[in-house]
Amino acid sequence: CRWEAKLKCNYLYHVVLTTQYKSVASHLSRRKEIMVKLTAAFLSLLVLLVLRLQHAHVDGFSHARTVLFTSSHSRTTAHHSAAAAASSSFPPSSSASNLKSQLLDAISNLRKLQERDGEVSVDFGVKGGELNETSRAPQKVDYYAVSKDVGDAAQAVIDIADELATLSPIDVPTKYLGDKENGDKAPLDGSWKLLFTTAADASFSKNSTRGSARVQNIVNAKRGRITNVIDFEPKADGSSPPLKQLNVVIKAKAESDKRVGLVFKYAKPVLNKKIFGRNIALFIPVPAPFLTRLIVLLSRILKFGRKKGSERKVPKAFFDVVYLDDSLRIHRTGDDNVFVQGKEQWKEAVPLFQ
Repeated sequence: CRWEAKLKCNYLYHVVLTTQYKSVASHLSRRKEIMVKLTAAFLSLLVLLVLRLQHAHVDGFSHARTVLFTSSHSRTTAHHSAAAAASSSFPPSSSASNLKSQLLDAISNLRKLQERDGEVSVDFGVKGGELNETSRAPQKVDYYAVSKDVGDAAQAVIDIADELATLSPIDVPTKYLGDKENGDKAPLDGSWKLLFTTAADASFSKNSTRGSARVQNIVNAKRGRITNVIDFEPKADGSSPPLKQLNVVIKAKAESDKRVGLVFKYAKPVLNKKIFGRNIALFIPVPAPFLTRLIVLLSRILKFGRKKGSERKVPKAFFDVVYLDDSLRIHRTGDDNVFVQGKEQWKEAVPLFQ
């Protein structure tokens, strides 16, 4: 009986301790689970931005917006617009002016057909159709996936852009880029807003998870800096998206008369959550050259023993300006994606800015 009582006593003691332990463990587990989820969410965002920034174009995404607060952007945009207007001396020829009108008509026609037939839905990452599965470079938007009419309309825009490339009034688009004294005279200086692109990472639509957005590209030629600004619009149901704005700051350097080399510096996502009346902003530094080489090194280690030529090369971000005047800019990226952008001084283009 004594041993039986002792066993019962030990059993009850074990039950009490186990119950208390489970209660404490459950509490700690919930806290740990919350912390793990928050950490995982942050790391996912960081990895996504890093992967996008390695291959992002100057208008992307690249995911995918500005180191400055919104008020600072307004001042910066106003400054660059004023500087560009003051240094305006690159009017297009009569032939180019006619083609510019045709370009706007073609873009307008494309928009109407997209309203009728639908838009290409692009979401973040490989699964979302934004990045290539092998190279992780931005995919090209397949407008023909919507309909033949939409595909033909998009091709018409590209054809006119190619024609304009032969009529650019500026022989050296990269002039004064990075010049602290004469940067305000640089042809590229100012705020450029998106009209059309074939790059998936710079394409946004209401029928996608990431939603619709307006994209602009602010060039500060004096500082040799480009800021991609993506302002996300409310969802179809009127609710606010998780991200209010995404800014990517890039160092820009003239590599030739028409080529601009890019080095991504940092990203600043601005959330739709507020603390003390201000939107929460995350600062994510992106040491692109070092980080890219590190990823390439790890990739080569993991692919050791495989056939030569399968290693991933270090990607080099750049774009070539193929047409530039006071109000229109057309460039091609290293991945052969086309960007058509305009300034607000081009009044006919304002209704078409994305």
